Amino acid sequence: MEPPKYALAAYGAEDEADEIWALCADAENLFGDPPPPARGTYELIGCTPEGELSEALTRARADGSAPLGTLTLEILDKEGAQVEEWSLEDVRVLGDRPCARDLSLRDITIEASESPDNPYDYPQCPPLSPGYRLLGAQNEPWGGCRDLAHILDGQPDLAEPSVRVLGCAPRGALQAALDAGEEDLGHTRLIRLDDSGRTVQSAVEGELVAWIPSARGRGLVDLTLEPWSERPPTAAEEVWELWDGGRPTEPGLWARCGAEGRRHWLSMALDHHEPDRPDAEAGGTFHLDGRSVIDLPGFFCALGEAVNGPGGYFGWGPDALEDCLRGRWGTRWPFTLVWHDAEVARTCLGLVPRTGQRPWTFEELLEFFGEKGIAVRLE
Repeated sequence: MEPPKYALAAYGAEDEADEIWALCADAENLFGDPPPPARGTYELIGCTPEGELSEALTRARADGSAPLGTLTLEILDKEGAQVEEWSLEDVRVLGDRPCARDLSLRDITIEASESPDNPYDYPQCPPLSPGYRLLGAQNEPWGGCRDLAHILDGQPDLAEPSVRVLGCAPRGALQAALDAGEEDLGHTRLIRLDDSGRTVQSAVEGELVAWIPSARGRGLVDLTLEPWSERPPTAAEEVWELWDGGRPTEPGLWARCGAEGRRHWLSMALDHHEPDRPDAEAGGTFHLDGRSVIDLPGFFCALGEAVNGPGGYFGWGPDALEDCLRGRWGTRWPFTLVWHDAEVARTCLGLVPRTGQRPWTFEELLEFFGEKGIAVRLE
């Protein structure tokens, strides 16, 4: 039998070591990246266009359509104060016409992608709201509109394939269900293992719905699992391979990962954090290797490593970092952070087009640490 890369455990078992249903050689159709934001058609109803939106309308009337960029809708309460933001990206203006509700206003048709940072799927104005304030990528005013309509295209969502778990050696409740010829094989959790058979990370949860004898060995089976939880991203595979020998002992392995891999590295580091390990004494000094800090996930990978060693975790975003500073995550404030090769981050963590939740800049990181009493030395 091939060395197992995965284990199937009983869903909801408190002690998974006692409830392993099978050790499995591999899995197919496991990873599932979210699809790129679909292009949709929207109508901004009852608009008073200003600035670049007004200019794009003029171009669209002449050319048939015109690019606009990022459009942010500020949701207003009945007093006209901002409640929340909701954004559309890669906006293209398709045309306009007089608003049926008020002929002094315009209904503007656009094509766009929803921002992945939106707080919810569709914006809803509170009762008696005047509608939305429209803003550009740099927060410049583009007018307002009373309502937003999404014109649905009627295309069905594509079904994801079932996960196939291959070369499984069943045991326990799963073996009993197979021996009894039961159709209901149970609810399970698929776990990625390292080379020593220890848990790397939970992969997906779901229902076992079918099995066949496996070509990978006598007595082995291939199982079909229908997930009900979110599948791991494709980037998880490269991270798992770097953790195949257990928690890393070599610094900087996270830098081998792409952008999505660095994000998943943070989830891995969080899963392997040891909450009972005592904190370092306050007032200490930590050295952050900044050579590969080219984005915010990279900064948090490097920070976790600086505080807690290779594979360490010390936050994945602003709120999580603030929690870590309170203790039980390796250290507590105050401390000194020596940021080596800081010029890499100063160059890469610059301003980006503004969305509802844009990443921190280099200067904002320094400001945050200053507010929290963390001394940062740039080297």
